[in-house]
Amino acid sequence: MPIQWRYSCDIMSANIIHPVILCGGSGTRLWPKSRKDKPKPFLPLLGTRTLFRAACERASDPAQFAAPMVVAGPAHVDLIEAQAPASGLSIIVEPAARNTAPAIALAAARIDPDAIMLVCPSDHHIADEAAFTAAAASAAAIARAGRLVAFGITPDRPETGYGYIKRGEALENGFVIERFVEKPDLARAKAFLADGGYAWNGGIFVFRAGQLLEELSEHRPAMAEAVLASVAKGREEGTRFHPDAEEFAAIEGDSIDYAVMENTQNAAMVPASMGWSDIGDWAALQDAVNAETDGNNHAPENTELVDCRKVMIVSDGPRVSAIGLEDIIIVVHGDEVLVTHRSGAQKVGKLDGASNQ
Repeated sequence: MPIQWRYSCDIMSANIIHPVILCGGSGTRLWPKSRKDKPKPFLPLLGTRTLFRAACERASDPAQFAAPMVVAGPAHVDLIEAQAPASGLSIIVEPAARNTAPAIALAAARIDPDAIMLVCPSDHHIADEAAFTAAAASAAAIARAGRLVAFGITPDRPETGYGYIKRGEALENGFVIERFVEKPDLARAKAFLADGGYAWNGGIFVFRAGQLLEELSEHRPAMAEAVLASVAKGREEGTRFHPDAEEFAAIEGDSIDYAVMENTQNAAMVPASMGWSDIGDWAALQDAVNAETDGNNHAPENTELVDCRKVMIVSDGPRVSAIGLEDIIIVVHGDEVLVTHRSGAQKVGKLDGASNQ
């Protein structure tokens, strides 16, 4: 099937970047705060802004960015419209969850093929927003030269929970990607940190929309064909676009990493040191809070901590008191209470309460 595009603007600046914000997942490892009906992108976990609102606002300078496009499931469209900035946002309503490659391809098929896309998760925290916009500009320049670009997050610890990117030869503004590396064990993560040539894969990408679809057609032709068919048969509803559900249901889902980035001969990266966190669990949230406050314990005013170190308490009302604890996280939300050691934070999503939320 030949590649065809439908796009939402007739005139665009060659230097404008088009943000595409992906809203997916249920955030079960941040249970009981994060629930299916209001998952972590729509919660103010750091400060007063929700993670989704922050994602929109950090790419909102009209001199650099177009209005954002959001790809999300139907359950969260009302939340997106309630929390989004005042104007310009458009939403692609995914008929079904099929991972990041089809979601990104939907957006690519809805904008000009020469447009530069900046793909961002909706639920990450970035402390240094100026560094983010600078990295986006560098990545856009590389993408205009024919590369598919990943943000390579500068690591500050031997993290085993993230995939890594090994940088290769230098480019202007970045590097060729030598290879992607799966989540390592601790020994390999320490070796990567010592090497200095590895970065975390933060799931933020920049590419020309048409090139992304061309690469997807080469490496996942059935997926590309189904995405384009679902867009061609889709329908407009105000600022919402609904791809055809039957065509989209035929897609075998895959991540953009596996479908395209690990297969292309044109992968590149830009280094990004911007106070990034995926807020993947309560321990990651604690780290992000401590990075901004240099605090030992983190707890609201209606708590009492005695002889405690590195304790985080999140409560929506009930008073919490703790004595003699270290590296413990306590979360009170409604009638649910979670108590975990930091080392167990990644297992929260396996609790019955989280899986049946």
